[in-house]
Amino acid sequence: MNPADEVPRTREDGNVGQVDATRKPRFAEPTTFARLPRLDEVSRADVTILGVPFDSGVSYRPGARFGPNHIRAASKLLRPYHPGLDVQPFAAQQVADFGDIGVNPFDISDALAAIQSAVTDLRRDGSKVLTLGGDHTIALPLLRALHRDHGKIAVLHFDAHLDTWDTYFGAHYTHGTPFRRASEEGLIDMERSQHIGIRGPLYSKKDLEDDDVLGFQIVRSDDYQTDGVSSIIDRMRRRLGTSSDGPVYVSIDIDVLDPAYAPGTGTPEAGGLTSRELLHTLRGLTDMNIIGADIVEVAPAYDHAEITGIAAAHVAYELLSVLALNRPR
Repeated sequence: MNPADEVPRTREDGNVGQVDATRKPRFAEPTTFARLPRLDEVSRADVTILGVPFDSGVSYRPGARFGPNHIRAASKLLRPYHPGLDVQPFAAQQVADFGDIGVNPFDISDALAAIQSAVTDLRRDGSKVLTLGGDHTIALPLLRALHRDHGKIAVLHFDAHLDTWDTYFGAHYTHGTPFRRASEEGLIDMERSQHIGIRGPLYSKKDLEDDDVLGFQIVRSDDYQTDGVSSIIDRMRRRLGTSSDGPVYVSIDIDVLDPAYAPGTGTPEAGGLTSRELLHTLRGLTDMNIIGADIVEVAPAYDHAEITGIAAAHVAYELLSVLALNRPR
């Protein structure tokens, strides 16, 4: 018997929610995200949590293949009500954890194909997918899967880095190239896509010139200091438009946060966002047609005191809360 079955899940509106933390302590089973049901425990899911333990595309510190379960472990403290948005994300929608998919760590092209196939299958009954990485290479097959049903997609990309470089050592598929490939393949809406949190040194000024041609508008990390969070949210909403303007995919590299808030990542850059700034910015995504999201580049080997895992778990909670609010009424 599944140990979680010994304690009833909290239920509202017919959805299976978390194991009740007042009946079974949070540090106990289950090991799913936020102690939610597994996908095979529910008839269907409005949102599926998917782990992709893949980091063969990294250019510096490895270890993001261990990210999904690290985020799950840090998510046990999440509670069912979000007071900032006045929503119960696990009651307003059925959220379930599929677990991890196993992909080829030695053949990137094979891994990308497997990821695309898995996400296509999970979305077959209309479920949205929130993916826990893994390195940022995985954003490309996720966008490929979504493009088949939605056409061109506005990409909202939180990151310290552009991830629109061409190649590393001649390799076209790495964690620094997914959005160049996505733009070249015609997957993104070039009038509505945006980077937020960009900072740090570049190889040359041409990096910025190429990025502009590929369809991205840049909001720098420094803009949070000079303009403030409210201004950033206004710029983000103007760029993305409303739900009637088309689909939006949210891709969050945890290194968008300053290393003080996310040390457990592969390519840390000083001068990043605070956790509070990122969470507050994500709350500005209400009334938009968000069709999926990912949280990537959590590398637990460098994460003392679970700082990065806790931040990533709360980022996932904000995304799930926004998805709950954006559901058709």
